[in-house]
Amino acid sequence: MEMILKKEYLDLVLVPFGLIIILSYHLFLLYRILYFPYHTIIGFMNIDKSIWVERIMQAKKDELGCALTVLSSSISASTFMASIALTLSSLIGAWIGSSPVNMTVFTGHFVYGDISSITMVIKYTSLLVCFLVGFCCFVQSTRCFLHANYLITTPGNDIPPEMVTRAVLRGGNFWSLGLRTLYLALDLLLWLFGPIPMFINSVFMVVCLYYLDTNSVVQPLYHRTFEAEQVVKRMRGVLPDPLTFRCN
Repeated sequence: MEMILKKEYLDLVLVPFGLIIILSYHLFLLYRILYFPYHTIIGFMNIDKSIWVERIMQAKKDELGCALTVLSSSISASTFMASIALTLSSLIGAWIGSSPVNMTVFTGHFVYGDISSITMVIKYTSLLVCFLVGFCCFVQSTRCFLHANYLITTPGNDIPPEMVTRAVLRGGNFWSLGLRTLYLALDLLLWLFGPIPMFINSVFMVVCLYYLDTNSVVQPLYHRTFEAEQVVKRMRGVLPDPLTFRCN
């Protein structure tokens, strides 16, 4: 009885702490993206995309082949990841509903943690919800890139570049959010083997993500040129508001 209580308490302590570590890191990352975009890879890429859209909208309509190829590749990647997320969600749903025996696979003696039926339902449900959220994010990413494709190929020169920039940035942000849900799903998958592997993976994942999300590249010259162009346009009244690089 004492061993069972210890296992239950282990799940109640390590699992929330692991999730808090991941949530705290992503709140810190969001703050850096919003206020110090050059210090993060996501913020740096958002500025690159804004410059890319600005230059593409200045090109002629018969010179948009490369831009459409880039958007088509982004759409294909988002569609592929959405298919993977939906497939994994279907497998987990079939695993849960096929037979009660499947629910007892991860309740052996090698799992040091709470193995009650309620806890197992929470584990599988959390994993299923995580994959479904990832599927929705990748679908929204595909929608935004398709919208940008339509805007770029619209005849005439009256399409504001800010509309295309907003669509491209939102597509990229939904893509990043979908990847983060898959990272979280990996963490929840290890929870099936006990709270200790889940907590260790949470700490290791945050360390790796901090290394991958931190930008060490100095602000390139074309970024400074782009900022100078925005200042000139605001002085001329072309842009009423400064073009920010916030993640919408």
